[in-house]
Amino acid sequence: MAHTNGTPKYLGVTPPIAVTESTAREKEVTVTLLEELRKQGTFESEEEAKTREVVLGRLASLVKKFVHKVSLSRGLSEAAATAAGGKIFTFGSYRLGVHGPGSDIDTLCVVPKHVSREDFFDVFEDMLKETDGVTEVSGVPDAYVPIIKTKISGIPIDLVMARLALSTIPDDLSLQDDNLLRNLDERCVRSLNGSRVTDEILRLVPNVSVFRDALRCIKLWAQRRAIYSNVNGFLGGVAWAMLVARICQLYPNAIAGAIVSRFFIIMYQWTWPQPVLLKPIEDGPLPVRVWNPKIYPADRAHRMPIITPAYPSMCATHNVTQSTQMIMTEEFKRASETVDRVIIGKASWSDLFAKHDFFHKYRYYLQVIASTGTPELQIKWSGTVESRIRQLVMKLEYVESLALAHPFIKGFEQVSYCLTEEEVRAVAQGEISDAVARRKKEDMENIDGASTVYSTTFYIGLLVEPRQPGSVGPRRLDISYPTTEFSKLVKLWEKFDENKMGIVVRNIRISALPEYVYDEGERPQRLSQKRPPTTTNDRSSHTSSDVPNKKARHSISEASAPGLPHEALKSADNGLNSLPHINKATTAESPPLSVGVYKSVVKTASQIKSPQFPKGENVAVATATGGP
Repeated sequence: MAHTNGTPKYLGVTPPIAVTESTAREKEVTVTLLEELRKQGTFESEEEAKTREVVLGRLASLVKKFVHKVSLSRGLSEAAATAAGGKIFTFGSYRLGVHGPGSDIDTLCVVPKHVSREDFFDVFEDMLKETDGVTEVSGVPDAYVPIIKTKISGIPIDLVMARLALSTIPDDLSLQDDNLLRNLDERCVRSLNGSRVTDEILRLVPNVSVFRDALRCIKLWAQRRAIYSNVNGFLGGVAWAMLVARICQLYPNAIAGAIVSRFFIIMYQWTWPQPVLLKPIEDGPLPVRVWNPKIYPADRAHRMPIITPAYPSMCATHNVTQSTQMIMTEEFKRASETVDRVIIGKASWSDLFAKHDFFHKYRYYLQVIASTGTPELQIKWSGTVESRIRQLVMKLEYVESLALAHPFIKGFEQVSYCLTEEEVRAVAQGEISDAVARRKKEDMENIDGASTVYSTTFYIGLLVEPRQPGSVGPRRLDISYPTTEFSKLVKLWEKFDENKMGIVVRNIRISALPEYVYDEGERPQRLSQKRPPTTTNDRSSHTSSDVPNKKARHSISEASAPGLPHEALKSADNGLNSLPHINKATTAESPPLSVGVYKSVVKTASQIKSPQFPKGENVAVATATGGP
């Protein structure tokens, strides 16, 4: 941030690109943008907003009671226990002011030094369960950021805790002081970081109202285009907020419509791995690592570094892979072209928010199916599997002839009521018969051997490189190594129990995708034909999924599957009883419009002529300086 006579000249690490006000047309499209955002249901009702305020008030009071109770148990006097205090801070989308109907409130509980994390999960969790209006309470003390998920008066709350090295927590406590981080464990620093980053973002934007309107738009767009997910290698809420904040810094006098327009152009042309910074990276009082690619090789490997503005600065986008970067780059280009048409009156904002085409885009997909027998265990197991999907994507990127591995941003949960062991094995393999799909819980009562299977299925789209001119014969795409290694990886989880948890990875064609991935009437007509019945084969039920070269090899070849392109897929099926299965549906299909969609993300000057900046604006200003 530059200074003139001690007064800030601009926000950010570079001068603005433009300080002019928005044009009349940009003001017009901003009005229509806000109308579309309301139509899309991104704003909550006044009633829900008031409910949130009441809930947060009750939660603040409960945290004080919790600290008081623990203080008395530690031998403090009544007066000292009352003075010990306790305070909550919101962060995330609610604190930023961009939350929508039904969204959760990220909440930090700050407690004095004599209150432990064990107290939080023992005493406070029990106090929550006994509170009127609380319908759900689930603590996850072993999480990277330990958390209690709860629902109060219908409002979802995610609670994290930080224990400061203070005897009392005053009501006017601010978390801005870096010295508060002294003598804290890493989990407390991580818990505090969410709130400190959110507050710093709001301090670093020139106009909070414009920032919020623009961020609402970008969030909705990213969600609709299925690129809103940190865990799967895309960007999470904080990263999107920091990108929008940076564009606001570059155009301090622009309104939301203009910010959105420049956002897509600049992000498409950004010279990664040049980092996105909201302010210079600072040193602080802790012996902790601060992001610095000149010192740390791991930091140099970050493909799209977006750096948090609060000390200690961290990369919020370390999960981005080559594939997800390619996908986001293409989405930036598509969006910039759409907004250009909106501004000249040839498109509407609803076109920007068109739903993704993930399940129409590829010829082949990987299914990753995590299954257990109880809902509580399924939450933990499916979360563990999802957190490692990115590792599978990275391994797939090394497969010859595979241009891209595209992870979908959420899993599909199903509960299946099975009467036989054969049905259990089939469901764990992703084969849910019509009989099982129609069966209800009451149909299982008093039947010996009946059981419930909870499954979550994740999808990865596979883009095969186009056939090279002059090549002949079928091609073979061998993905058995990455899929087998992924299965081994998830089974390394310390709580993995092969008798209670299943993991299956298998490849399927677009025509074999289940109905549940499509909205009603969305499935392409050519894929709506009745698919041939599938069969399972248990010949390898006693082979180890950890030894891929000893498994029966399953592949799809052009000889056995008419209508397919000239390539073959080979994968390892790993999971419950190791039952191998590849769906060999032979429905004729024309190729999805995916081949050639994603180009290299390394752009030359000739490749970035479109989209264009307005006359006189230059993106090079934004990326000229600021990196460590």
